[in-house]
Amino acid sequence: MDPSVIGARLGTAALQPLVRKLLVADGPGAGVVERPVRLTGWLSFRGEKKRLSEKDLHKLASELVRRAVEPLPSSDRPAPDETASTAHALAFTLHALGDLDMDDVQAVELGEDKLARCLKEKVPASIFLFLSQDAVVLHDAVLRVACRHILHFFTQRSAFVARTLVEQTRRQGLIRSDMSTLLDRVPGVGSRDADFEARYAQQLIRRHSELTIYGLDLRHAREWQLDTAYISLETETRQGPAVPVPTERILAGRDRVLLRGLAGSGKTTLLQWLAVSTAREKLPDELGALRGRIPFVLPLRTLARGTLPRPAEFLSAVGFPLTEPAGWAERVLTAGRGLLLVDGVDEVPHDMREAARQWLHQLIASFPERNLWLVTTRPSAVQDDWLQTDTFEELSLMPMTEEDIAAFIRRWHAAARAGDEPAQALLTAVRTKPDLGHLAVNPLMCGLLCALHRERHGFLPEDRKELYDAALAMLLERRDLERGMHRPGDLRIGKEPQIALLQRIAHWMVRNDRSEMGRDDAHAVLAEHLPSMTHLNADAESVLRHLLDRSGVLRQPTADTVDFIHRTFQDYLAAKAIVEARDFPWLENNADNSQWEDVIRMAVAHGRPDERARILRGLVPVLGDTLPHEETSPGRPQLRFQRSRTSAATKPTRGRRLPLRRVLLARSCLDHAPEVDSVLQESIMLLTRDLLPPGNPGAARRLAEYGGANVIAMLPGPDHLDEDQAEACVITATRLASNAAIAYLTGFRTHPSLAVRRQLAWSWHRFDCSAYADEIISHLPEDNELYFTAASTEHLRALRAMGGRARIQILGTHHPGDLASHLSAERLTHLWLREGYTTVFRSMNWLARFPHLHTLVLPKPPHPLDAHTIPDSVQVVFAHRDDPEPLEP
Repeated sequence: MDPSVIGARLGTAALQPLVRKLLVADGPGAGVVERPVRLTGWLSFRGEKKRLSEKDLHKLASELVRRAVEPLPSSDRPAPDETASTAHALAFTLHALGDLDMDDVQAVELGEDKLARCLKEKVPASIFLFLSQDAVVLHDAVLRVACRHILHFFTQRSAFVARTLVEQTRRQGLIRSDMSTLLDRVPGVGSRDADFEARYAQQLIRRHSELTIYGLDLRHAREWQLDTAYISLETETRQGPAVPVPTERILAGRDRVLLRGLAGSGKTTLLQWLAVSTAREKLPDELGALRGRIPFVLPLRTLARGTLPRPAEFLSAVGFPLTEPAGWAERVLTAGRGLLLVDGVDEVPHDMREAARQWLHQLIASFPERNLWLVTTRPSAVQDDWLQTDTFEELSLMPMTEEDIAAFIRRWHAAARAGDEPAQALLTAVRTKPDLGHLAVNPLMCGLLCALHRERHGFLPEDRKELYDAALAMLLERRDLERGMHRPGDLRIGKEPQIALLQRIAHWMVRNDRSEMGRDDAHAVLAEHLPSMTHLNADAESVLRHLLDRSGVLRQPTADTVDFIHRTFQDYLAAKAIVEARDFPWLENNADNSQWEDVIRMAVAHGRPDERARILRGLVPVLGDTLPHEETSPGRPQLRFQRSRTSAATKPTRGRRLPLRRVLLARSCLDHAPEVDSVLQESIMLLTRDLLPPGNPGAARRLAEYGGANVIAMLPGPDHLDEDQAEACVITATRLASNAAIAYLTGFRTHPSLAVRRQLAWSWHRFDCSAYADEIISHLPEDNELYFTAASTEHLRALRAMGGRARIQILGTHHPGDLASHLSAERLTHLWLREGYTTVFRSMNWLARFPHLHTLVLPKPPHPLDAHTIPDSVQVVFAHRDDPEPLEP
C-alpha cells in the first residue's frame, strides 16, 4: 500500500463528524482561565462528561477505518482482516489521548504529525506487532487525519483563542527577559568593542582553522583545514560511574572542565574547533552554551615563557596581531561572555604547574560569573582533583573507535587531495593488519600512518620493526622539537637514551608478568640504570617525570602506577631489551605462554642473524630432513616427526613430540625476520607444510585455537584449494573473528562450494554485524540450498535492508513479533527455527503474514505445538539437532 495514495485519497470530510464524537462539545473552559484545559477535559470517553464506552470507541475506530478506505481503489484496499486489525490498533491509539500530559494549547503547538507520534508512543508496542506494513500505513494515515480534526476543533473555540493570547503574552515577556540577558553580553562601551570583536573573530578563524601535522617525514604541505580534520570523539566522566560524553557536548551543563588525554589524542584540535565554531557564530544545538561568547585560546607552553598574563595581556602573550580597546578583555569576562580554552598543563615545566593552578584560581575568583573554562592536560601531568577547589569537572578523552579511525583516514586523504583509492587501501590495511590497528589509537598516530602511507606511495612498511621505529621517533623526539617545546635549562633526553630507559621499564614488566608497574618500582629501575648513562645529568625522579610528561609512550593511569599507552609498545621495547641482554632462555621457557608470543616475534625482528637463529632453534628442534605428522593427545595438539623418505642425511627422531603452538609461532616469526638462514627457514616451512592449509574441520579448529590471530596471514587464498581445504580455511578464519579475518574471507564469498558458503553464512554472529553484512553476507549468492543465519534482531534488520532472503535460519529464541516485523513477507519461502520455539511459539498464527512460506524446519523432538495454527500451505519438517546441514560443519 502506497502511503502517498492513502494520503491523497483519504476521505477526510467523511471522517470529520466521527472525530468530533471523541470530543465534548460543551466541555469546561468557556472563559479565559489561568491555565489551559487539559486534554482529558475535552474527551467524551474519559472524565466526568463521559459519553462513549470503550466498546463505543472501538466501534468508532472501525467506522473511521471503513470510511477511510472507501474512496481507495480496490487494488489499494487492505484485506478485511487487515482492516479489522487496523481498527483495533487505532482504538488503542485514540484512547491514549487521555494519557497525554499536555493541554490543548500545547497540543496545537505540536501539530498533527507530532501529536500523532506522541499518541503512538503511548501505545504498547505489542499492539502493532502483528500488523502488516500496509496496515501500519493505513493506521498512521487515519490517525494523522483524526489529529488534524481534533486540533481544528480546539482552534475554533473562542475560549481557546483567548487563552492563546494570554499564553502569547506570557511568552513575549519571557522573550524580553531572555533578550535582556543576551543584551547583557553585548558590549556597552560603544561601537569600538563591537567592531574589534568582529575583526578578532575573523582573525581567530584564520589563525586556528588550519592544523599542522608535526613529526612527519613529508615533502608535502603539512597544513590542512580544521573542518576536514576534526572528528567528533567521546570523553567519559571521571567522577562516579564513567558516562560517555561527545566532545560537542563537553561544555553542555558544565562551566568548568579539566580534560585529560594522551599525547596526540586530539585535545588541542578540540580547543581550536570550539574556538573557530564560536567565532563563526554558526553553532548547532549541541553548542548552544557557546552562543554570544568570545573565545580566548591560551596555550600554556607559550604563556609560561614569561609571567602568566592578566586578561589585558591575553592576546599579546600569544602573539595575536590585533590591538584591543583598553579594558576590552576585562569587560568581556566581567559580563560572563568569555570562553577560556587553556591548553597543555603538561607542557608547563613541573616547577611552574602550581603557579599555573594559582593563576587559574585567581582568574576564576576575579571573574566568577558565567564564563566557560576548558583546561587540557595529559593524564599523568597533574594529580586527580587538581582543580577541585575551583569546582572543575574532570573528563577523559577515550580512544578512537573503528568508525572514528575510518572517518579520520578518509578526511586526512581528502585534505591532502590524495583521492579515495589510497584512503580505502589504508583503511583496509588498518583493518586487516593487527600491528597497524594497534597503532591507530588516536589522531596523532592515525596521522602518522596516513603520512607514511602517502609518502611511500601506498606501501606501508611490511617490516613491523620499521613501523614502530617511525612511531617512536615521532613521539620521542621530532614532535616536541618542531613544536618548540624545548627551552634553555629544560631537561632534554634524546630519542636513543629515552628508548634505552623505556626498554628497562618494559623488560621489568615482561620478566615479572605485568602490564603495569608501581611508580616506585619504575623509579628504582631507572635509578639502577642511570649511572651507566654518563651524559645524562639528572636524577631518577626527574627522568621518570620527563618520560611520563613528554615521551607520549609512558603514562601514569593512577597516582601509584605506570604503564605504556598500548601493549604493543611494551612488547616492542621489551623484546629489544631481551635481545640486548641475551635473555634467550627466558624466551624459550615462555614460548608456550600466548601472552608473550608478540615479545618473541619482536625479539626475532630486533635480533642479528645468529641471534634470530638461536631464538628460532629454541622454539623448535629443527631437523633438516624431518616431516611433521599431526597426532592428537588429550591435552594439547602435537606433531610427531618422522624421517623423510627422500633424504638420509640425518638420523630419524622417533617419538619426539612438538607442541603445535610452538610450530605456528616459529612460522609467524619468519614474517618479522628481515634475514634468516635459508636452511633454517626451509626447515621451519617444512614443519608447517602439513598444517597449511588445514585438511579437515578438526585441524582447522585447532589451528585457530593454537595459532591465534597471526594464522590469518599464513592461510592460503581460495585459488588452488580443493573444496575440503577451502572449507577448512574458512572454518579457521571464521573462528578468529577479526577485521583481518573478514578481509581474508571476502575471497570465498562467491566460492562454488555450498559448504564454504554455508560456513560463511553461519558465522555471522561471531563478527561485527554491519561490517560482516557489508563485506560477506550481502555478496553471498542465493541458491536453492543456502540458508542465511540470523542470531539477533540486528541480523534480521540487516537482511531486511538487503531486500530479504528466501531461506533464513534463526538462532536463539525470538519473540514472534520480531520475526513477523523483520522477515521479508515477499521473499521468505523457508524458515528454520534452529534453537527451538519454547512456549512463546505454541501458536503459529504469525506465519500467516508470509504468503510464500512453504517449509518450516523445527528441531526434534518438538515442543508442545498447536498444529492447527500453522497455515495449511506450510510443510513442517522436524530436524534432529545433529543434522549437519545447514549447521556449522
